[in-house]
Amino acid sequence: MSETAQQPVFSIEKLYVKDLSLEVPNAPQVYLERETPQINVQLRTEGNAVDEGIYEVNLTVTVTAKLPEEKTVFLVEVAQAGIFQIRNVPQEDLEPIMMIGCANILFPYAREAVSDAVSRAGFQPVVLAPVNFEALFQQNRQQAEAQAGTDVPIQ
Repeated sequence: MSETAQQPVFSIEKLYVKDLSLEVPNAPQVYLERETPQINVQLRTEGNAVDEGIYEVNLTVTVTAKLPEEKTVFLVEVAQAGIFQIRNVPQEDLEPIMMIGCANILFPYAREAVSDAVSRAGFQPVVLAPVNFEALFQQNRQQAEAQAGTDVPIQ
């Protein structure tokens, strides 16, 4: 086998918006409000094999804006997806590549889709702050290990 056949491969095959949802449940009254809404941002990253060496990664961003009396101003959810070719990498490196590397690639596109959707709904654009996906990955991994540890009965 040639030496180049074993070189790690990473390439972007396709980037796309897989799902986009926007709700303004209290329109038109909400447009008359003068208070600044509280913004809540949630992120979720998932990766799945599509074919051998081909993976789809979804970064779902949910942004909810609420007024202090719990009245929803808007809710936008964007599932930004990408198809990536990832070959010749150790199995234990696959998850970090998808959850950190691919998420970093997808995030600017998701941020733009959120900002555009909110603007089109008649509100000031929401510009999401940069995200440290490596720190999120480590935090999620530690939480999973801690939960696994609590499930084991102590003898």
